[in-house]
Amino acid sequence: MADNLQPSPTLFHTMKHLLTAFLLLFLFAACHSDDEEITDSGNVNRNDISLYPDAARLEFPKLKTENSVLIVHRTGGEVNYSVEWDYNLKSQRWSCYTLNRQSLEQHTTRYYGNPQYPLDPDLPAQYYFDRPSADYTTGDYFYGSGFDHGHICPSADRLYSKEANYQTFYLTNMQPQYKEFNAGLWANMEGQVRQWAKSYNTEMLYVCKGTTIDSEMNIIKRIQGKLIVPKYFYMALLLKTAYGYRAIAFWAENEKVDRDGDKLSKYAISIDELERRTSIDFFCNLPDDIEDEVEAAFSPNAWGF
Repeated sequence: MADNLQPSPTLFHTMKHLLTAFLLLFLFAACHSDDEEITDSGNVNRNDISLYPDAARLEFPKLKTENSVLIVHRTGGEVNYSVEWDYNLKSQRWSCYTLNRQSLEQHTTRYYGNPQYPLDPDLPAQYYFDRPSADYTTGDYFYGSGFDHGHICPSADRLYSKEANYQTFYLTNMQPQYKEFNAGLWANMEGQVRQWAKSYNTEMLYVCKGTTIDSEMNIIKRIQGKLIVPKYFYMALLLKTAYGYRAIAFWAENEKVDRDGDKLSKYAISIDELERRTSIDFFCNLPDDIEDEVEAAFSPNAWGF
């Protein structure tokens, strides 16, 4: 009789699966509750990639959701660099890209052509002020303004192919800079970034460079009442080596002053400080614990200063 009281194997396994499912459901609810977004990915502030899948890349800051479009330039199917363009202000906010020894290999020379600074073919015409004339002497508001066409993604960072270099001359990658700033302090910062990218232990350097266009107090003027001349320029850098990540930023004023001999450490700040000054969330696609650590840490000695 005792044997007849034992549950059948089928019933036993069914009850076991139901109990397991109940326990898993309980644990899932307990762990997620109000923190589902955090426990789901460990990254609360990452970019929403439903519209722009490339925005998941580590060089990207948090995208602005209003009045802005993302332009991603490619060569050979690979991302060359990306731009966030504010179509209300008709100005670029930043360019971002990656650097390492391979991408800094030189297989071409700097582009010189006509026009020297063409319109970006990926930017709808209505998002710029006016379509330039055939020779670009009108409609390109840099000409005759007293300001250089300041590259944000530099030509010298993209000499690995003719097409990649040509794309850096699009007007969407330009911001007005005083010549003294463009050819002096800014160029020195760009050179230092390339040196870090070519370091023997660098796996990848993630770069986001841009300007202050979102606040009138951080704008010098508007050329012909239209094109913004930013007062400040910045570089946000995330370095990946075999030992992990570290980050640093540069912040400098766009001045008609010769600062070619300045030590770059004078302009170095933490990413946290750069975020405070710009209200931009940099390297938001890093896991939160890594992002918090590298953005707060700031050791000039670790960067050779």
